[in-house]
Amino acid sequence: MTRNTFTTRDLRKIYGEGPAAVQALRGVTLEIPEGEIVVLLGPSGSGKSTLLNILGGLDRGTDGAVFFRDRDLAAMSDRELTRYRRDHVGFVFQFYNLMPSLTARENVELVTEIARDPMDPGEALARVGLAQRADHFPAQLSGGEQQRVAIARALAKQPDVLFCDEPTGALDSTTGRAVLNVLKEANEKMGTTVLIVTHAAAQAGMADRVIHFADGTVREVIENANKCAPEDIEW
Repeated sequence: MTRNTFTTRDLRKIYGEGPAAVQALRGVTLEIPEGEIVVLLGPSGSGKSTLLNILGGLDRGTDGAVFFRDRDLAAMSDRELTRYRRDHVGFVFQFYNLMPSLTARENVELVTEIARDPMDPGEALARVGLAQRADHFPAQLSGGEQQRVAIARALAKQPDVLFCDEPTGALDSTTGRAVLNVLKEANEKMGTTVLIVTHAAAQAGMADRVIHFADGTVREVIENANKCAPEDIEW
């Protein structure tokens, strides 16, 4: 029986108070099975990035329940959430967040120095096809290469979950498909659960499960029986 990586029940998130309050999540209940590629799809402001931040331990819900496997994230202290992020999750963002004064290898080493069971930085870069670029600085790399360094940095922790917030939003179609292929390989070869936030509907084709968001709620969850390869995604 497949267990869930995440389970939420009536999860709510409100920013602010009174008439100015914004309801970012309005009672989200869902299950995300382990080992899947899951796409969170919806327009800007629909709540998908808020959910990603709560599942990743970067933010807390206002009300409701959220579990990582059998662990209640809402009940964790700040120290416990820090340990959860360190030991179990990796993050990939739209704009790479690399240290410009460090080489690709050194950017990956930043994570391996604090990870519980890290991968060798050279191996992590090889997994994303950048073994020959390990000693280059971010300014010497293309946008796609920088994003692959960011993915290598996240994968070097050997995380259970990889959170990707618009990972191809700043990339052209060819480079974007290459980045999605790296995420697909991480899922298949490492068993990592991959959550991708995007507003690009075509990317849903590569997912095991697609969660459609609108106005802070889950409108529809679709299980994809016929996944396509990243190179077949229309841009």
